[in-house]
Amino acid sequence: MRSFLKAPLLLLAAAASLLSPAHAERKLQSLALSTCQDNSGFSASLFRVTFTPNNNTAFISMVATSSIHGYVNFDVSVQAYGYQIIRQAVDPCKTTLSGLCPMVAGKIPLDFNLNLGEGAAANIPGIAYAIPDLDAKVRVLINSTDGSGAIACVEADISNGKTVDLAGVKWATAIISGLALISSAIVNGLGQYNTAAHVAANSLSLFGYFQSQAIVGLTSVKMPPIVMAWTQDFQWSLGIIRVGFLQDLTTWYQRATGGKPSTIFDSMLTRSVLVQKRGLDVAEATVNTGVDLFNRAVAMAPKVVHSIAKRANIETSQGTYVVYGIQRVAFRAKIETTNLFMTGLIFFVLFGFFTVLGVAAFKGICELLAKNQIMKNDRFLDFRNGWLTVLKGILYRVALLGFPGVTLLCLWEFTQIDSPAEVVLAVVFLFGLVVTLGWGASKVIRIARRSIAMHKNPAYILFSDPQALNRWGFLYMQFRASAYYCIVPVLVYALIKSMVIAFGQNNSVAQAICLLIVEVGALIAASVMRPWMDKPTNSFNIAICVINFLNAVFLLIFSNIFSAPTLMIGIVGVVLFVLNAAFSLILLLMVIISTTISFFRKNPDARYQYMADDRASFMKSQTQLNGNTELDALGATARGDKMGGYKAPVDLDDDHDSLLDPGRQDPFSSNNQSQTSFHQGGQGPRSPVNPSMPLFPGARSESPYRSQSPSPSQSNPYGNQASLGPAPQRGPIPNRGPSPQHGRAPSPQMNRGPSPQMQSRGPSPQMQSRGPPPQQRAPPPGQGNYRQQNSSR
Repeated sequence: MRSFLKAPLLLLAAAASLLSPAHAERKLQSLALSTCQDNSGFSASLFRVTFTPNNNTAFISMVATSSIHGYVNFDVSVQAYGYQIIRQAVDPCKTTLSGLCPMVAGKIPLDFNLNLGEGAAANIPGIAYAIPDLDAKVRVLINSTDGSGAIACVEADISNGKTVDLAGVKWATAIISGLALISSAIVNGLGQYNTAAHVAANSLSLFGYFQSQAIVGLTSVKMPPIVMAWTQDFQWSLGIIRVGFLQDLTTWYQRATGGKPSTIFDSMLTRSVLVQKRGLDVAEATVNTGVDLFNRAVAMAPKVVHSIAKRANIETSQGTYVVYGIQRVAFRAKIETTNLFMTGLIFFVLFGFFTVLGVAAFKGICELLAKNQIMKNDRFLDFRNGWLTVLKGILYRVALLGFPGVTLLCLWEFTQIDSPAEVVLAVVFLFGLVVTLGWGASKVIRIARRSIAMHKNPAYILFSDPQALNRWGFLYMQFRASAYYCIVPVLVYALIKSMVIAFGQNNSVAQAICLLIVEVGALIAASVMRPWMDKPTNSFNIAICVINFLNAVFLLIFSNIFSAPTLMIGIVGVVLFVLNAAFSLILLLMVIISTTISFFRKNPDARYQYMADDRASFMKSQTQLNGNTELDALGATARGDKMGGYKAPVDLDDDHDSLLDPGRQDPFSSNNQSQTSFHQGGQGPRSPVNPSMPLFPGARSESPYRSQSPSPSQSNPYGNQASLGPAPQRGPIPNRGPSPQHGRAPSPQMNRGPSPQMQSRGPSPQMQSRGPPPQQRAPPPGQGNYRQQNSSR
């Protein structure tokens, strides 16, 4: 068994040696002492023990309470990852400790240094000082010498001061995720839409994976130390970040609104804090919150799963605090449990506020650079013309990113009731986010259904209308066009997970089972539907679902539902850390590489295959529309638009610039409008499709770009509608009568002039080279006379 543990432990030790400072002193310490049997005759409200192997000395500071009289023996055992490595009997009478030989009842304050001798350090393997988040504990059974058995049991977790809960990991993951999201917006502004869509989809999935890691740490399941530390690295993604002055602000706000802040950190000088040493079902005999309601709820928790205990920091009968689940995360983040909700809410609001400032500052910088001719006038032109619409879309994206964390904390606040004002804030933010994102999802579904009804393709309006794309694109851009509705199950999935975590804090087994069911459903849906835009993106997200499912399985093992041995739980904890650390590194490298290539490659869109929904043919920069209006109309016909033209639909969008608004202005009414709008304070980007202009080319109005083309206002007996332009030096063209080639006057069909298709492309080289058509075949309408007029000239 030792050889089985050796490889992963050596790996952890090597990682710790790279992350830890070289001058760190080797030590083993314990900060809390808990009882491990009912009616224990010995307990401690304060316990601090530090052992340094360099001088074989242990510093002990403890405030103990004893109800034991007489002589006793100590049975000391040391376990590491569930494996017992040391067991030794100690006679307190052979030591110089006063009050232990014999033991006397009462309060025993102890503060002393104990020299353990030269052989103490030799019994401890050197790897114990290097493994981060060491999963080891010391258990002491106090046995009476009269043969009555164990009269007390205490245990303490051991730590070596090394951990994977590092500020560097938090900053690195946060910066990479933020830069990836910002890069996708910049690349989109540069016109690389395919690359921007892939970078945005991958960065959004990466951020969601980090949030899933953080949610694992918020469960009430007892976890190995390395799992608690690892999940703590990602709590920033839920807004759980400690800032000193914000803690003072939230404490003041809670007191001012009728709440009572907790004071765990203020009492740590005289009390110990146990980071969930046992489940609530075991601790109910020793838990005493001072509130009868909580004692009743804890006693009924195994019978009534849905009962939710009132907040109040759990205080044992020995005077120590017990934190678990969400409170455990708050304690490890050095945040008072009553300040956690407001902390997450404040960071969500600050995130949105600084996003608005950043977008506005970028708009101002772009205009300043363009005005001073430092930057080309057409650079970021779509953003500059419609930056308010883009800003709205970015704020919706912020709401989507913060949805899991805000909903979880708001739902949890309903069970805590820190103050009446905070409950009101929880209601406002919870229903505000749900209604906002639900409204956006319904808009996407309605727009897609309208597009299907009119064009037999949901991608047409979803990706061709710049207003819909800029505002609602974050809800469907990462999915293929036919899976436009998949944002609804994504939101429901996040909301259900938040409910499971917030309302399941009192029953770790039920919470783990529900979380496993949710992750199984997500994995099956992702594997069967594969709704994302292409195969690599599907693989990226399905892999994340697989890891989330495995994490849920590991949580079920940690909940002790299978009565797994302690050794197995320790091994599973190491496996969870190694698996998630390796997977996170792979995802980060993929996002970094794809983001870097998007900036340094000349044509980054060439890396990606065209998607099956053909969205690239609909997504087009608005700065290029006015110069290609004829080809755009032909392209609309080629895409299969109906003969009846574009019928004005119901106004599904509150933007009057939207493709769905029948009363908006014609984007083709002025020449080169998009290039000059930013100088004139002009309109935002226009849709490439004009609802007032029929999409069938033969029935549309004359384009302003064909002012030199034949006009139907001038006719002649030859059937041609107009001359190609004024030519005063040549004089008027003589009237030759009917064409001798056909021997008859032009028919009414021939008098209607050249078709719009022929106006746009003119006579082909083949028609010019092969001469007039045969006598027996009538020429196309307007084409024969057009050739005769050219030959006469």
